[in-house]
Amino acid sequence: MQPLILSLALALPLLAAAPAADLHAQPAAAQAATPGKQVLENGTRILQTLQERRAEFQKDPAALRAFLDGELRAHFDRDYAARLVLGPHGRGASDADVRLFADALTDNLMQRYGSALLGFEGKPRLRLKSETPLPNNRGYRVSTELLRENGEPVPVDYLVRDNGGWKIFDVMVEGVSYVQTFRSQFDGPLRQKSIAQVAADLRAGRLSTNASTP
Repeated sequence: MQPLILSLALALPLLAAAPAADLHAQPAAAQAATPGKQVLENGTRILQTLQERRAEFQKDPAALRAFLDGELRAHFDRDYAARLVLGPHGRGASDADVRLFADALTDNLMQRYGSALLGFEGKPRLRLKSETPLPNNRGYRVSTELLRENGEPVPVDYLVRDNGGWKIFDVMVEGVSYVQTFRSQFDGPLRQKSIAQVAADLRAGRLSTNASTP
């Protein structure tokens, strides 16, 4: 999984889950967008924001991290995604431990790949292909393509569920799942240490995410 593609694929749904500012002034019925429409409209808005503020973010990486972190914490279903990443290691785990792991994983990802968002040349666009219900009413798979001026379209699927609004819990880039990638990566450490210890290792840099893992 290419770090540059993953960073953008993660950032789009994390931020796109939030309603655009002008939607607040519209009637409630207009706000009830389908998950696909929401990802597309707000993903487009985020791409434009990143392009418009590129120079600012390049000069001030802390501003980029704050921008991403604030949106991400509010609109990504981090705890649910973390439980999926933990897999069997998360069975019976306390909400506090899962939250520790979710926070550490998210922060590690943004520290490693957040700046890659500024590496895109041209004006990438997001195209909606379809939205399909997931089994057992778990939510929807929103299938999109990331269109680049130089390069083939990149298929990106977002798995969303209604948890106080549409929230993303997994991202699939070229068929490779964010959840499955990191579940495999952290299986070994979690066999040897507690969730809290693995979270601490992530925080301290003794462990790190590897988005290139297939």
